[in-house]
Amino acid sequence: MDLELRQLRCLVAIVDTGTFTDAAIELGVSQAAVSRTLSALEHVLGARLLHRTSRSITPTTAGVQVLARARQLLAEADNLVREATTGHTRLRIGHAWSAIGRHTAEFQRRWAVRHPGVELLFVRTNTTTGGLAEGLCDLAVVRTPIDTQRYSHVQVGSEPRYCVMAADDPWAKRRSITLAEIAERVLMIDRRTGTTTADLWPPDKQPKLVPTNDVDDWLAAIAAGRCVGITPQATVTQYRRDGIVYRRVRDAPPVPVHLIWRRHDPHPATHAAIALLTELYSPRTAH
Repeated sequence: MDLELRQLRCLVAIVDTGTFTDAAIELGVSQAAVSRTLSALEHVLGARLLHRTSRSITPTTAGVQVLARARQLLAEADNLVREATTGHTRLRIGHAWSAIGRHTAEFQRRWAVRHPGVELLFVRTNTTTGGLAEGLCDLAVVRTPIDTQRYSHVQVGSEPRYCVMAADDPWAKRRSITLAEIAERVLMIDRRTGTTTADLWPPDKQPKLVPTNDVDDWLAAIAAGRCVGITPQATVTQYRRDGIVYRRVRDAPPVPVHLIWRRHDPHPATHAAIALLTELYSPRTAH
């Protein structure tokens, strides 16, 4: 016999209401049906779940464990139904580090005005697809190479690169830095979702690279003066921190900003998001 959600709902209802009679009223079934459903659940699990006396109903040791998992599974099932039924009334945009930088707030404001029927959510997930492969979002903003066999994509803009350093670093007094100068320093990078690789320098003039997997760890190491970093402009506005300054890398190539989505299952609002992002990244709207 397979485990069924209705059996778990029955167990939770009995415990929460305190009686089989009240559980039956809450579930809209007969008291006999409640008893049968509980017996079926205990048979499936091979364990007694409730102590029942004339005055009270309490979970057994096994019942306490099953009850906790039942609540979690029912909540997950409710979320699944909610996601499926809200469907296209919500647009989730994933990103690894810094969303769309200085355009993030304006994108949210304009979206709310132009598409009031579609709730917008930004989801930060430090993966190469910004959470798209994991099913956590409908679209993702990425600045790293794209699997074009699996995802559709469009470039919505590009961003200059900035060198990140401690506020008391000698370079903090300057307006810009060069790649050749950075090659003499220790450079912290995110190999998985970062945009900085050794390919920015000739093979014989590359900096020492130190890996990280988290933006907060990256910023903490830089603020402590242990290293410097290179990042797209989006990070400059998304992560303003005490002890950190950003200076333009004047001779580095810009970072392309792409929007990606599942090739065979695009969200209906995909093209609206593309249009608005392209508009915000356009030089005519730069600020």
